[in-house]
Amino acid sequence: MGIRLFLARRLRAAAVGLGVVTALSCLVSPASAAEDRALNYVALGDSSAAGPLIPQQIDLACLRSDRNWPHVLATRLGARLTDVSCSGATTDHLAGRQFGFVPPQYDALRANTDLVTIAIGANDIGLGPLVLSCIRLTPDGVGPSCRDLFGQNGRDVLAERIAATAPKLGAALEEIHRRSPRAQVAVVGYLTYFQPGGCWPRDPVWSEDADYIQAAFDRLHAMLADQARRHGSRYVDIRTPSAKHGACAPAGEKWLEGLVPTSAAAPYHPNAAGMAAAGGIVAKAVRRPAVAG
Repeated sequence: MGIRLFLARRLRAAAVGLGVVTALSCLVSPASAAEDRALNYVALGDSSAAGPLIPQQIDLACLRSDRNWPHVLATRLGARLTDVSCSGATTDHLAGRQFGFVPPQYDALRANTDLVTIAIGANDIGLGPLVLSCIRLTPDGVGPSCRDLFGQNGRDVLAERIAATAPKLGAALEEIHRRSPRAQVAVVGYLTYFQPGGCWPRDPVWSEDADYIQAAFDRLHAMLADQARRHGSRYVDIRTPSAKHGACAPAGEKWLEGLVPTSAAAPYHPNAAGMAAAGGIVAKAVRRPAVAG
């Protein structure tokens, strides 16, 4: 009888212990599952994120590369990426079709999206055409400067365009938060274009125009940072870390190509090295956000 009583007590204790373990596992498992689940990451934006002409191009309409910084970031974070960045995109293409057939970028957002990055604004302001319009094959001073053309009669056309784009970006960030309310949202700036004074004729933009272009981008960066702060988002500065890696840097050190690319990339756009660097910078800035569950 003593042995039977001992065994019965042991069995009851084991049953109680098993019940406690089972209860604890029920409490722990959902959190563990959330931690183990891959992040749902959506990348919105223009060519600075898409990576035109960088091999391999996985979307010929949008000139999107599988080596762009959203792909680098997704790999760093172990995230499930939906990349809808598209060359030429403006804030209008977040809600509307691009080229008449590319779906609105907002369509990629879901309630369970964990992370959203957005790189947009330069095309709203016309900074791409501006850079190309500043090409000068003649020496400095032979003809009108690009700065003169965009700053006539005491006006700064680019400053006015940046100011007009600010509320559009603010509205876009509010819409992103509405569609993906639990997501971390990061606004990513642009890489450095020119070192002070440029490098004419190696890259054929006059010194004053190189400074004017970079100043316009920096004004844009300030607006992006301000709108991110105002609308519950994070701003990621990739301009400062790339200060020595613009179009005037040596071929092996540049992150952004000039008029005549030295690696596979579109003129005045990030190359593969720039994309890798930008992806690493953004990864450190956003870290790994909590999953939306």
